[in-house]
Amino acid sequence: MKTEYSRDFVPLAPELAAELLAYRDRCYPTQDGWLFANPTTDRPYHQEEIQKKHIRAAAQPADITTKVGWKTFRHSYRSWLDETEAPVGVQRELMRHASIQTTMNVYGRAMTDSKRQAHGNVVQMVLKPATANSSTTAEAGARNPESVAIVG
Repeated sequence: MKTEYSRDFVPLAPELAAELLAYRDRCYPTQDGWLFANPTTDRPYHQEEIQKKHIRAAAQPADITTKVGWKTFRHSYRSWLDETEAPVGVQRELMRHASIQTTMNVYGRAMTDSKRQAHGNVVQMVLKPATANSSTTAEAGARNPESVAIVG
């Protein structure tokens, strides 16, 4: 069910507006002024066709092997909002969610660079005493089992 938030206005950065206006000058023209129109129908492409013919097709040469779709973009957008340190309430509004729980629980699990860095820092902190005196983690575990963690 769509909520009032899904019908709300979304800000459009001037830089993006300029790019879209420039694209409009070279895209297929329609009487209704659609920006991304199908030349066969003069109407917008169906989202499933865009996903199948363009988005997933572009993932292959990029060696992206996981399933790519509209939700991928939403997860990326949410991660980027988080990276900019946008307040969670602003993120919820930009994601057009009625509930903050949707923003945090569904879209809040993306692996951001900050998460990778934080995890790497903890791993280095934990393994540093063990690796300072040996050349491999296995050797360190044999001498100091408390320094080796098994995650499963």
